[in-house]
Amino acid sequence: MVFDTRSKNPASPDIIDVEVGHKIRSRRQVLGITQKKLADGVGVTFQQIQKYEKGANRVGASRLLQIANVLTVSASFFFKDEEEANAEINDQAEHHPHADLLSFLETQEGSELNEAFGRIDSSAVRSRIVALVKTIAAACSAAD
Repeated sequence: MVFDTRSKNPASPDIIDVEVGHKIRSRRQVLGITQKKLADGVGVTFQQIQKYEKGANRVGASRLLQIANVLTVSASFFFKDEEEANAEINDQAEHHPHADLLSFLETQEGSELNEAFGRIDSSAVRSRIVALVKTIAAACSAAD
């Protein structure tokens, strides 16, 4: 049986292209990777990544494999339903040397903290923030 996923409007993107684009964007954001950084890793412009994420341009098989490698998932991740995709990420995370860090970055707090910290240009300020957080964590551990 063959399913027609094309839109009735020829100018509209295919539903599968849109879904793949959403998964690219979602995974990129979870990892805290900018469109520019993903584009550089794949060898395209960030505008092309924007088009992929919106489903405006189709992602070819070889390009999808490159994107999957940068986003540390399999190419099939982009075609799985939400439950299967999350299972793949969790399985990879369990075997990753920084599994705790990846789990934290997937939370709303972790994502916001990572994004805000990345916008701080001064290495001196970043170092002071790290020292502050370590001090707070040590005080919390001592209180427990």
